[in-house]
Amino acid sequence: MRALAHSRDHATSLLVTALASAFGVSLIQATSMLSDVVGSQGGTAGTALFSVAAVFIGLSMYVASIVTANTFATVVAGRTATIALLRLIGAGAGALRSSVAREGLLVGLVGAALGLVIGVAGSSAARSFAVSRGKMPDIDYTTVHPLVLLPAVMVVLTTWIAARVGSRRVLAVTPIQATGHIVETPDVAARRPVRTALSIIAVGGGFVVLGLGVLLGLMTPTGVIVAFFGGLISFTGIVLGATSIMPATLSGVGKLFGNSASARLAAANAVRYPQRSTRTTIGLVIGVTLVVTLAVASASYATIMRSQPGSEDIEQALNVTTAILGGLVGFSAVIAAVGMVSNMTLSVLQRTRELVLLRALGFTRKQLRATIFYESAQMVIASVGLGVVLGVIYGWAAAQSLLGSIGDTGLTAPTLPWGLVAGTVLAAGILALVASLTPARRAGRLSPAAA
Repeated sequence: MRALAHSRDHATSLLVTALASAFGVSLIQATSMLSDVVGSQGGTAGTALFSVAAVFIGLSMYVASIVTANTFATVVAGRTATIALLRLIGAGAGALRSSVAREGLLVGLVGAALGLVIGVAGSSAARSFAVSRGKMPDIDYTTVHPLVLLPAVMVVLTTWIAARVGSRRVLAVTPIQATGHIVETPDVAARRPVRTALSIIAVGGGFVVLGLGVLLGLMTPTGVIVAFFGGLISFTGIVLGATSIMPATLSGVGKLFGNSASARLAAANAVRYPQRSTRTTIGLVIGVTLVVTLAVASASYATIMRSQPGSEDIEQALNVTTAILGGLVGFSAVIAAVGMVSNMTLSVLQRTRELVLLRALGFTRKQLRATIFYESAQMVIASVGLGVVLGVIYGWAAAQSLLGSIGDTGLTAPTLPWGLVAGTVLAAGILALVASLTPARRAGRLSPAAA
């Protein structure tokens, strides 16, 4: 069991766990800064600020939960054979499950602590820099908001839970099966009718609640809280149904790369192993959705605010808010990139036998590298496409439900930051190449004799 504790896979899970914790801490610290700047205003401004704070805190909890659970599930899935072998030599199921859970707890504790320090230090440095440049007023700011402990605690809990839940599937393997090669089975989604039904209900119900939040926002800024829960429920439904949504989407995108052997194999892999392809792509979907949501919300927020009778207070709050959201957009992009590259790398490392067999069957190194690149490219295209659509919807709903009651604004069209959207697509293309370089290079060095 000690072999599990020394796995190199923990470098990836620790990195993403620390990033998730730092992201949540940064969100809360950013909200605290905004509160210090405009918190003394009453009426609509104060209510809107409270609503934004609640949304930011909830958002940090959700992102931390999904990102850490997804990454650790990928790591645990790659250890199926190792855990099965330990069972073969006499290790008990309970002891193995406890060992995996302890690993998740340890990774969560270390990652959360690192993220807490990075988030607090980074936000403090950013605030000092903005004040020195005159971008933010020189007032007394709250150094560390007490709520920064929430994302850190959530990261620890979700990583521990993800490790324990992830171990349940591999512990179902019998000791005799450890003598063979254990793979993820096809048609996983088809055998989960309850999960599929819950996904459909959550997506449909969530978007209804999201619409109600937008309508409520025409009367009060607290509509953003209702819209937030609507977005949360609907996106959770998308995550629950991802094993049905993503493979089908990836298969369709895969047809764009032609009929070569490498392209056909890459497209088939998405459908053959839905859990694996879903784990690899859902992190990027989350990241892109978050980037576009914050960008569209920021741009729409600025448009609505500037349509009102101007004042120094409104303009100052606008500058601070857009600066904070801009920083969060960049941070979200980092999480998306790290999640995609790390999961793609882990996916290839966990498929060594499959890749070696392809070499033995006649695939050249060039064809093997092309297969990995096509897989990476179709994952990025599918994830970015879905993420951009969802981000535009959620971003517009966030701004509209928060500011629709200001003046005579009413319902307005979303303001799309075309430059950032185009940049996201371009960055995704570069990401596809980067994500495939290291795994493709490693796969190219595999010898057919190793099969």
